[in-house]
Amino acid sequence: MDTIASLFSFITTPVSWVIVQFHSVYGKIFGPDTGWAWGLSIVSLVILIRICLIPLFVKQIKATRAMQTLQPEMKKIQERYKNDRQRQSEEMMKLYKESGTNPLSSCLPILAQSPFFFALYHVLNGIATGKTIGVIDDQLLASARKAHIFGAPLAAKFTDSADKVAQLGATLTDVRVVTAIMIVLMSASQFYTQRQLMTKNVDTTVKTPFMQQQKMLMYVFPVMFAVFGINFPVGVLVYWLTTNVWTMGQQMYVIHNNPTPGSKAQAAYLERLYKHVTHHGKTRNRRERAIVKAIVSKGRDRNEFERKFINGLNKAGLAAQADGTVVKSESAAVAQSEDGTTTTTTTGTAPKRQQPKRQTKAQRQSGAAKPAGDATSSTSLSKSDEPQDAPPAAAKKAAPKPGNGTRSKAQSGQRKGPQRPKSPSKK
Repeated sequence: MDTIASLFSFITTPVSWVIVQFHSVYGKIFGPDTGWAWGLSIVSLVILIRICLIPLFVKQIKATRAMQTLQPEMKKIQERYKNDRQRQSEEMMKLYKESGTNPLSSCLPILAQSPFFFALYHVLNGIATGKTIGVIDDQLLASARKAHIFGAPLAAKFTDSADKVAQLGATLTDVRVVTAIMIVLMSASQFYTQRQLMTKNVDTTVKTPFMQQQKMLMYVFPVMFAVFGINFPVGVLVYWLTTNVWTMGQQMYVIHNNPTPGSKAQAAYLERLYKHVTHHGKTRNRRERAIVKAIVSKGRDRNEFERKFINGLNKAGLAAQADGTVVKSESAAVAQSEDGTTTTTTTGTAPKRQQPKRQTKAQRQSGAAKPAGDATSSTSLSKSDEPQDAPPAAAKKAAPKPGNGTRSKAQSGQRKGPQRPKSPSKK
C-alpha cells in the first residue's frame, strides 16, 4: 500500500493543504488538538471533492440512460447469437462503439476519487510514523497525533500492535472496536447503495453485461472494503465512510426524482406525479415538465408505466402537451334526461354508436302493414270518382290484404311500375 500511495505523492501537498485550512477553522471552535477538528477537516475534504465530481456523476447518469436505451438492441443480439458467446461479445462491443456508450462509465466517480484517497492515506501514514509530509509541519504533526476519534487515534489501524497504539495514547481495544464498527458501516453503506441501484433503478427485463457488472460490484465492493479496511488508518476510514454516505444520499435523490425508464422507481415516481398533476391540474415546475415532455415525445415507444400515466391523465380530463405542460380538456358535457337526472360524460372519449336491434320477420311484416293501413285513411286507393260515402264493404275490398307488405296492387287496366308519359296525339 505504501508503494501505491507514493505513486500519488504529486497530489499529497494539495490534499494536506486543504486539510490544514479546514483544521484552522474547526480548531478555533473545538480546539486544535481535538478529534472533532481533525475529523471534520477530513469530512469537509470529502464534501469538497464530491462537489467537484458532480459533473462526472452527471456523465455517469447519462451513460446509464444510454445503456438503458440500448437494451432492446442488446436483447436482439443475445437472441441471435445465444449459442455463440464470442460473437455475442463482439456484437455488443460494436454496438457500444457505434452508440458512443461505455459500460464502465459507472466507475468514473470511483476512479476519479482514487488519487485523493491514496494521497490522504499517504498523509495519515506519515502522521502515524511521525514524519512531516506536504504542508504539515512538526507542530501540526504533534497536534494530529494527539487527536482521537471516539477514543481511537487518527493514524491508528486495526492491525497495529498494542505498543504502537500505546505510543499514540490509546488502547488496542478502543482502536479495534472503533475501526471494526467503521468498517462494517462502510461495507454496509456500499452494499445498500448498489442494491438500491439494482432493485429500484434498473430495468431488469433484459440481461446485459452492464447488469452483470452492476451485480458483481454489489457484492465485490463490500468485501473489498472489509478486507482492505483493516489496513486503513482511522482517518482514511472516516474519509471512505463519509464518501459512501454521500454516494448513498446522492443515489437516493436521483432514484426519487429522476429514475431510470422502465424501473420500479419510475413506476413510483409517475404515480406520485399523477397525484400531483391531477390535484393541481398542471405541472408545477421545470423538472416535471421535462419528464412529461420526454414521455409525450416517445409516442408508441412508451413503456408500461408511461402508458398508464398518460391514460390516467386522459381519464381525469387532462391532456399532456408536447412542451411538457398539462392542460384541461374540454369541459364535461352534462346531459339532462327527461326524468330530471343529470349524467356527465367526458368529451375526451366519444360516445359509442348504438346499432338498431334486428327485428324478426313477423315484426317487419306487422310494421309494414300498419303504415299501409294508415295510408288508406288519408289517400284512397280506389278511383277518384268513387263516392266518399262508399259502403264499408267497398272500402274493405279496396284496402290491401295484410301480409302483402309494402307491395300494392296495380289498378285495373294499368301496368306495374312507373308509367311513360303519353305523347301528344297528332291531328
